[in-house]
Amino acid sequence: MIKSYKLRRGIANAFIYLFLTVMCLIWIFPLVWLIAHSFRIDPNGGTPQYMASTLFPRINELGLDNYIGLFTKTLFLRWFGNTLIVSTCSCIISTLSVLMVAYAFSRLRFKARKPFINVGMIMGMFPGFMTTIALYYILKILELDQTLLGLILCYSGGAGLGYLVAKGFFDTIPRALDEAATIDGANKNQIFWKIILPMSKPIVVYTVLTSFIGPWCDFILVRIIMGTKSELFTVSRGLWRWTDAELIDENFRYFLAGSVIIAIPITALFLYMQKYYVEGVTAGGVKG
Repeated sequence: MIKSYKLRRGIANAFIYLFLTVMCLIWIFPLVWLIAHSFRIDPNGGTPQYMASTLFPRINELGLDNYIGLFTKTLFLRWFGNTLIVSTCSCIISTLSVLMVAYAFSRLRFKARKPFINVGMIMGMFPGFMTTIALYYILKILELDQTLLGLILCYSGGAGLGYLVAKGFFDTIPRALDEAATIDGANKNQIFWKIILPMSKPIVVYTVLTSFIGPWCDFILVRIIMGTKSELFTVSRGLWRWTDAELIDENFRYFLAGSVIIAIPITALFLYMQKYYVEGVTAGGVKG
């Protein structure tokens, strides 16, 4: 009986591992293809066709020409700098907004608290791209369209609505700490900055990562707000421009190289902070 059970369990595990292996290969194949073809060059010195005749490039077709050209012949560095500026500024503003709103809803008690929480949850159910046209015309009236400042305001303006996970984390911190600090003469502002935040590293890291990834990867808002000012493009908008029919033959190699480069910082940041990211997600899932 025990041997039969072990045999069935072994067969089931084998099928599960086989399925997971196949799914992993399917998921990772496009990434491997992207990286391999980002190094693909024409050994005769010409421009490699964006539709390769082989699945992966040959050894004699590999080189660094695409990456060198990306930094010397295109506006990629300018786009990378624009993306970094927008993402960093939005991240700082959004992180502070989310944490302060979450702290207020978690620790403070006032008459409009419940209605504000409900309104925030309802508004969070609607996808952000529904407001892009309205945002564009508002920025146009304020003469902030096609500017990095306009992008930063759009990304960070409604960040406070993402308070729910942070609020769940703050709810897990004992209120006795607040009471003890209040007895010692600390006000709410001091409690937040000197007691709550130092104990909330996981949720701070989680909020920083999510606030940074959004602007870093976004395309829809940039596409609408930035128009045709190529020097103000972010990387996502610039890479998409290279896939136009009239530009793809010459620039698809730069598109591949740029896609690899832009993935490195956010991947490294996530891998470095993934421990705190997971802690922030799990601890912030507590109902408050």
